[in-house]
Amino acid sequence: MNIVNTKTNYTYEILEKDIYNLKNKYDFLKVFILGKSVLGRNLYCIKIGKGPNKVFYNAAHHALEWITTPVLMKFIESFCYAYSNNKTIKKYNIKDIYNQSSIYIVPMVNPDGIDLVINGLKKDNPYYEDLIKWNKGNNDFSKNWSSNIRGVDLNHNYDASWHLSKKYESKYNIHGPGPTRYSGEYPESEPETKALANFCRKHNFELVLAYHSQGEVIYWNYMNLADERSKKIANILSKCSNYYLDQAQGISSVGGFKDWFIEKYRKPGYTIEVGKGKNPLPISQFDKIYSDNEELLILASLVTTKNYPL
Repeated sequence: MNIVNTKTNYTYEILEKDIYNLKNKYDFLKVFILGKSVLGRNLYCIKIGKGPNKVFYNAAHHALEWITTPVLMKFIESFCYAYSNNKTIKKYNIKDIYNQSSIYIVPMVNPDGIDLVINGLKKDNPYYEDLIKWNKGNNDFSKNWSSNIRGVDLNHNYDASWHLSKKYESKYNIHGPGPTRYSGEYPESEPETKALANFCRKHNFELVLAYHSQGEVIYWNYMNLADERSKKIANILSKCSNYYLDQAQGISSVGGFKDWFIEKYRKPGYTIEVGKGKNPLPISQFDKIYSDNEELLILASLVTTKNYPL
């Protein structure tokens, strides 16, 4: 096992290496590219399972929250290892899940932003001068940059009360591209959000998870559109992770991926906020975060199957 590197700041280069090493070891793994980031990096998607129940997990909409990427990558590795060695995870039969469900995972939605946060601003970046301006003259992006490379907060760029997000911007003193909260010029203006939304439009997903940090909280509703079934599932996910349930307020409550999914499809969508502290969370929190979330990731692929009693 132990292909996925969980002891270091998790860059796009590490992600690519880990994906291809996993693919070489587990030939049943499906790897494809949803689209490209602003700077042309691949938006990788990994599929495990072959069942009719389709679910979609993603991580790292926000650059500072890169720790969520190895969480999903480690889950892929653990699942593949258990499947190929006929093992269980937390007493769940992985072969049964593989046959019942298809789990689609985009582990890094914002590779350009993550590169900026972890590796710093390079002189050859086409947005070099803009980025320094957007960052108020500061060329250190390691502690405050959540946006993509064009200064758009990807989790405010979906068409879910997007106009309200724009209204909130002035209230939060946001007047254009910057480290966080800027919603873009129009919904899905960024290639990263457009790729994810298009992917959902092409698949009939029963449930989505969007991984963020921090707070150890699960956001499960949007504009009171989530139904009783969605709340039951939220309670199941809360119980197995010990994360509490909440509803976002203010600018955080609009324009997000799970908001868009709930509004468009009226199906269960959840934002999972892992860990505790100030972003970016240190990699030293990884083991606890993964332990808290492994069963949640398994259950999210089961709760919408026909056989699961809700």
